[in-house]
Amino acid sequence: MSELEASGYKGHALQLLKATDCGIGDILKIISKGKSYEGILIPRSGAGSAIIIKMKNGYNIGIEATVDVKIEKIGKGIAPQFEVPPLPKQNPALPHIFIVSTGGTIASRVDYRTGAVRTAMSASDLYGVVPELADVARIDTEIIFSIYSENLTPQNWTELATKVAERIEAGIDGVVIAHGTDTMGYTSAALSFALQNLPVPVILVGAQRSSDRPSSDAATNLIGAVKAAGEAPFAEVGLAMHETSSDIAIAIHRGTKVRKCHTSRRDTFKSINASPIARVQNLKVTMNTNSYQKRDSKRKLVLKPIFCDKVALIKFYPGLDPAVIDFYVEKGFKGILLEGTGLGHVSKFCFDAIKRAIEKGVVVALASQCIWGRVDMNVYNTGRDLLSLGVIPLEDMFPETSFVKLMWVLGQTNDSKEVATIMQTNLVGEISTRTLPQNLNVDGGSQ
Repeated sequence: MSELEASGYKGHALQLLKATDCGIGDILKIISKGKSYEGILIPRSGAGSAIIIKMKNGYNIGIEATVDVKIEKIGKGIAPQFEVPPLPKQNPALPHIFIVSTGGTIASRVDYRTGAVRTAMSASDLYGVVPELADVARIDTEIIFSIYSENLTPQNWTELATKVAERIEAGIDGVVIAHGTDTMGYTSAALSFALQNLPVPVILVGAQRSSDRPSSDAATNLIGAVKAAGEAPFAEVGLAMHETSSDIAIAIHRGTKVRKCHTSRRDTFKSINASPIARVQNLKVTMNTNSYQKRDSKRKLVLKPIFCDKVALIKFYPGLDPAVIDFYVEKGFKGILLEGTGLGHVSKFCFDAIKRAIEKGVVVALASQCIWGRVDMNVYNTGRDLLSLGVIPLEDMFPETSFVKLMWVLGQTNDSKEVATIMQTNLVGEISTRTLPQNLNVDGGSQ
């Protein structure tokens, strides 16, 4: 099998490429329907007969290999190589920041021979390709994981919290965690509970687009995160991403109040039932609230990094089979987080299964799947019936934070009454005393 065949090309596309002696990595000019395209030939995947090239702007394009397509090899390809520039000199007067990399798009680049995004940059690479950081902070870097965020587990949260605690106790001025966006909200909540009584900020940061794309948000987000970690007056876990789709400002969201709300927008993260606690614009940190734990280097960090992985998140939907609840009970799970409808409801057909679970010592708590607003299970009979069964209402915590908190609480205690008390206690800003109206734009636009 030839290199081209092994790279996914077949049929007329394969014939055209062979006729012009083209190989993967060569620079081609393709003329189709009166238009000309130039780029590097890269492998293709899946069915179809398109020829895939990577253009100078960093994007891939597929041109259908029809009978009128013409191909010209205009250069023998040498796949572009990523070279890390030398680290800039560090100013000893600037804040000392620890950047830890876990992987994700912000720590990824495009493989020009496949067109795929892969984790290839270390934390020091991030510093090397964003020389502006030399004017913001002194940087130490370490790579702790190099995996996409969907592959992270509670055990990874424990390891990450422990590593961060070590650096904070060594006297660092702030911590930045490069993280994939898909589960960054889960990790920000987990670290908020695991790293209590923080003396300095811990800021998670991600990117929706890799650093070698023209529209990348990686550098801007990273600079904003480092600025906040080094100079913000608060000492909490935060999450830094674009405030809007433009590059004007970076929003700093509280770690327990933030959710990914869009698959691809750069301003995908929104604060839920809250506002961002701060913003970074033109390298200036501005606080949006007076309610935050203040930075204090003398404060003693309290590390509680254990999470119970025997907790299930069950989203209620019409027709949910109560046997799903029984399944987790039979499997020895210690907690179930129900994602109920509206003010806090699930079908009456689930009541018997919920009762059996609670009688067997399983903690059952409920958050609303509505995202905004808060649970109030005293309004309708269904909610009151669930309360009488022993279901714990979780105020205005949205499901992801509620789920992580239940895992964390069950990692600290097995006493069901103590679990219920802690779940309903505001520890690190996860519960608001009042849910104030928000200017919501639920189509994915800015708040």
